[in-house]
Amino acid sequence: MKNDFENKLKTRQFRDMKPLKTRNEEENSYIVEGYRMKYEPYVFYEDSEGEVYEEFKREAFNKADVSDVIFLYDHQGKVLARNSNNTLKITFDDIGMYIEADLSTSKASREMYEEIKSGLVNKMSWSFNPGIRGRNYDFNEETRTLVYKNIPKIYDVSAVGIPANNDTNINARNFVDGVIDEVRTERFKEQRQKDLLKLQIELLKE
Repeated sequence: MKNDFENKLKTRQFRDMKPLKTRNEEENSYIVEGYRMKYEPYVFYEDSEGEVYEEFKREAFNKADVSDVIFLYDHQGKVLARNSNNTLKITFDDIGMYIEADLSTSKASREMYEEIKSGLVNKMSWSFNPGIRGRNYDFNEETRTLVYKNIPKIYDVSAVGIPANNDTNINARNFVDGVIDEVRTERFKEQRQKDLLKLQIELLKE
């Protein structure tokens, strides 16, 4: 089971997002809402060379598959809402990705609403497919920023008790470290090719 989860993490990324809140409406309303992601760059973590940033471009979601995004707790368990039956709405405005979930349709979803309303659960996370470097995202070496320009798919948005558990946090960091290592390897290969070309030119001059 653990291996299945680790294999999934190779293509699915999890990110912590903004606080979740209930809407102040009539007593029988079970609406929760909030921004799951904002476009401005943010510090993702720090490594030995300094801060590493992430940025999601506004246009990155223009062609994203959001046809059946589900609302979960901790990215697992029962489905509490989903956009294919209109209990989950996902919109992208000038600020970021905004979600609105109707948690009135089942006992489990209503219980989750009460936990959110009481403040027991007030954080949010979302999972997505990052795609392929060069096509869907790039790493800017100068600003040390991982820039997403075309997200293929969003899987779920989840209310979470702890915003970053060990599995998802390690996975996300390993993903970014892997991208940085890949860039360094390519840079090394380019420099080696330049050095070889320079040596060949020098030999021709002799």
